[in-house]
Amino acid sequence: MKTYRIAVIGLGQRIAHVLAAMVEVGWTLEVAGYVDPAPVGAPILEEHGIAAGRPYPDPAALFADGPYDLVMIGSPNHLHLEHLKAAFAAGYPIFAEKPIVRTEAETFELARLMAAAWAPPLYIGLVMRSMPIVRAVIARVDSGELGEIISIDATEHLPPEHGGYLARNWRRKQEWGGSYLLDKVCHDFDIFGRIAGARPAKVASFGGRRIFTAERTGVPKTYEDGSAAYALRDAGWAGANDSFQSDMDVTDHQVAIVEYANAVRLSFHANSHVALQERRWYVAGAEGTLLADLVRNRLMVRRALDRRKPERMDFHERTDDNHNGADQAMAWDLLASLSEGATFPVTPYDSMEAGLTVMAIDRAMEAGQVVDCAPMWSAFDAARNGAISAIAR
Repeated sequence: MKTYRIAVIGLGQRIAHVLAAMVEVGWTLEVAGYVDPAPVGAPILEEHGIAAGRPYPDPAALFADGPYDLVMIGSPNHLHLEHLKAAFAAGYPIFAEKPIVRTEAETFELARLMAAAWAPPLYIGLVMRSMPIVRAVIARVDSGELGEIISIDATEHLPPEHGGYLARNWRRKQEWGGSYLLDKVCHDFDIFGRIAGARPAKVASFGGRRIFTAERTGVPKTYEDGSAAYALRDAGWAGANDSFQSDMDVTDHQVAIVEYANAVRLSFHANSHVALQERRWYVAGAEGTLLADLVRNRLMVRRALDRRKPERMDFHERTDDNHNGADQAMAWDLLASLSEGATFPVTPYDSMEAGLTVMAIDRAMEAGQVVDCAPMWSAFDAARNGAISAIAR
């Protein structure tokens, strides 16, 4: 079996977990080297018996010791475009964590870059595209059994430990991660666009920070059993010590509504501190309804005029990170793409569209207005076609 020689830029916790999943499903790989001044993912690799390879001071030095079968980018989001450019120039296949880039301007620049010159294969870690239950959702929608999709209601509610981690991790700062929704739920908006079968036409949103604030520093820091709360995970690179005293400037709860160009309507509710965790998609079609519980890994479907019990599917595998087997499935998808030329479940352009959707939602929240997305899509399409300038506003 081929041994894949891998270079890593940004050896964080997430990319280490992806590498561990790759080994778990049978990859034979060597992490030849990495660029990261503080590789917080190294202990995770060690736990899984994976050597981190040689440290390099910068991507140029790393690439000088090529060739590589795959470059994996797991750096904080604000560095993605810089590292993608370096990897493009090196010419090796790339796996980059989501979101692909952090801002509208970066999105248009990346689209122009990809239009202007040959780019190596680029795979984006929108891991939910590989999740078995999500594949089943897409297959049910595509089969037509729900009929025309009318509306979608969806949630992403995190337990206190996860929300507290985000309030301490680098994702707490817009300058590093972009918005809360961009980093945490661009997955979901990728799937919503796929289900709707259209781009958003208009968006609106309300949100803010009312949970992880200095005014709430007096809240209990232990669970009812006496165990410590809000400190379960290492906060990683540039981490803050306290979830309530950090310099966090992203939202900790947000709601959004979206009208797609084909009149499908979506409502979305996110909260980063709940006692009843939930990630749920309720898809209502003219002829049937689908309910996907992404935490419990269960799917329920029934036709509109069927009085029998709904069809229920349990996908069984559940993991603490709620990816429920998606990391392993994505590792298989990536291997099949590299070794057999199989089509990866998501394209870089899908990822850019999901990111732009969330960016428009955040813009609507900041402005307190309904945002017309047409100028943004015109700018994106112009960038994809190689236009020199693309201005969305």
